[in-house]
Amino acid sequence: MGEHMLVENLLSTWWIVVAAFLAPLLALATRRKIPDVVWLLLLGMLIGPFGLQLAEQTEAVGFLRELGMGFLFLLAGLEINTDQMRGRQGRAAALTWVICLALGIGAGLLVTQGQTHVAIVFAIASTSTALGTLLPILKDSGAAGSLLGGATMLHGALGELGPIVAMSLLLSTRGTLGAAMVLVGFAVAAVVVVLVPHRLFTRIPLLGRAMAVGANTTMQTTLRFTVLVLLTLMLLTAVLELDVALGAFAAGMLLSAVLSGMAPEHGHTLVHKVEVIGFSFLIPVFFVTSGMGIDLGSVVSQWPMLLGFVAAILAVRGLPVFLREQLTETHSGLRTVRERLALALYASTGLPIIVAVTQIAVSSGLIDEAVASVMVTGGAITVLVCPMLAQMVEQGRPTAPSYDGA
Repeated sequence: MGEHMLVENLLSTWWIVVAAFLAPLLALATRRKIPDVVWLLLLGMLIGPFGLQLAEQTEAVGFLRELGMGFLFLLAGLEINTDQMRGRQGRAAALTWVICLALGIGAGLLVTQGQTHVAIVFAIASTSTALGTLLPILKDSGAAGSLLGGATMLHGALGELGPIVAMSLLLSTRGTLGAAMVLVGFAVAAVVVVLVPHRLFTRIPLLGRAMAVGANTTMQTTLRFTVLVLLTLMLLTAVLELDVALGAFAAGMLLSAVLSGMAPEHGHTLVHKVEVIGFSFLIPVFFVTSGMGIDLGSVVSQWPMLLGFVAAILAVRGLPVFLREQLTETHSGLRTVRERLALALYASTGLPIIVAVTQIAVSSGLIDEAVASVMVTGGAITVLVCPMLAQMVEQGRPTAPSYDGA
């Protein structure tokens, strides 16, 4: 029985790795008009139980998937400029997300005819921004260092952090007050997990030198510490019955704050190493298995719901971002309508949070698998369409000034 399970796990993982290998080749063959992430989802649908039935979501594959999601949110957290989030632009972007959430809940109540918890699921899913998904797209297009790229990163950070916190507060079985107390406890524990070792490394010269000497050898001390922090906070969220994405995102944010006080090259080196681990194996596993869970036949049969969900994302996430940029001072530095419209389209790109919140909703009996497939497919459509439209909107504009994160 043990050998049979090993073969089953390895076979499913092999097909997933094949899909992960083919996806970038197909992305390059289409001149990246169809991003790597979308190909991962499409190939997942092809090899999954609703397609050719070549791969299954075994227990081992499910664990790799959770690790992949962890690395995706870790990288998103690492890319966050915490000083910017606390500044005027960050406060303006946070208010924009709160407005989006309120609009999403209102729209959800109308769609679900007053079913509060389902409306909250709808709102969280439709107001997320996939920072982890946008990162490679922005870097490949050269927009990551521009004012538009900086604004996109900020809205993406809040579009992941806000929904994660909202999931923990509003969809918890503990009640809002109990969930809030658990979140506060988690926040304190997360700070201790990161800052206490950091203080030890800085206050005890022997430990600091050991970390520095081993960082770029086979010992990979800083990378191993990063993985330890990631798994510690994911374990803590699992024990506290919070979403593990919160632990991964918190790990990235706290490590980003620590790295901001170090030489830039050290931070860039560490992020690159995490990217190598994540994007070479674990993150593709997350996206391929997300595609494997999509029942395309069911989605096609419910195409009005699919188009309606995509339209809802544009209405409750993209439109408020655009109007806030157009009508108020958000301190983003974006001056043209093209840039503001491109930002709104980037902000409307959502997928990982949609996957996470629909999983919670299905396991809680709030929605069924068919509705979850429609919502995840809608998120995949935004990943395909919104960045492409944003780049088309940008065409013809002058070269944007570089973004220094201040």
